[in-house]
Amino acid sequence: MRRAHRLLAGVLAAGALALTGCAQSVDPIERLGRKAAQKVEERRVSTATARRWGLDKPLAPAPKPQVRAVRAAAGPGLPPVVDRVPTDDKVVFLTFDDGAERDPQFVRMVRELKLPVSMFLTDRVVGPGYAHFGELRSVGATVQNHTLDHPYLPGLSYEGQRWEICGQQDKLKQRFGIEPRLFRPPYGEYNDDTLRAAADCGISAVVLWRASMQAKDLRYAAEGRLRPGDIILAHFRGPAELGGATLTEATARMLRSIQAQGYTVARLEDYL
Repeated sequence: MRRAHRLLAGVLAAGALALTGCAQSVDPIERLGRKAAQKVEERRVSTATARRWGLDKPLAPAPKPQVRAVRAAAGPGLPPVVDRVPTDDKVVFLTFDDGAERDPQFVRMVRELKLPVSMFLTDRVVGPGYAHFGELRSVGATVQNHTLDHPYLPGLSYEGQRWEICGQQDKLKQRFGIEPRLFRPPYGEYNDDTLRAAADCGISAVVLWRASMQAKDLRYAAEGRLRPGDIILAHFRGPAELGGATLTEATARMLRSIQAQGYTVARLEDYL
């Protein structure tokens, strides 16, 4: 009986050794290569999918920076104000404001094109529609702060501005369980009190823009063309405000213009 037990133990030990040998035979570098290839496959979009959404070809994959861009603060203890991210990568960033239009097709577009989108939401405009933006977040869009009521902030006291910004931080944390670190002032207007209030509410950067999505094409702030790191402003709007185009159609036109200029779209939060 003891001999049988010893034989069984030997067989089990040999099996364990064989299994260990198999595990060790997989090159760690090969494993990393497989993981990287899997990630590439996960973010790959087919030409057929791109054409279904009005593009001739998929967007090129965006590089992921090793470190976030560093911008000078607007003053001691204040967040930086950015309209362009300092980078040599041929990337631009898509930001959508307010939350008035809730188009289910846009959710599909973001999911199928794996489109990196940053949403700057206003509580009064979103109203009962937070579930829609939760769907967008579930397919990869990120949520940031655009105040409670969309006021002209320089016309408010510091306390009023803090209420607008911190109040929306609290709303978004309640809705999504996150604390946004980026903030866009309504109309792009701000003053020193805005920056102080944003800092006090936990904001790490105030985000403006260098180009904006229009019904037919992009509108540029200065150069008449895109430059690396440009932040693009768009709004959740419908056909009445987009010359008869749906949000997905206007977005497709914008993406074609981005591609024609040799750029792709990256996630703002990866760079900033």
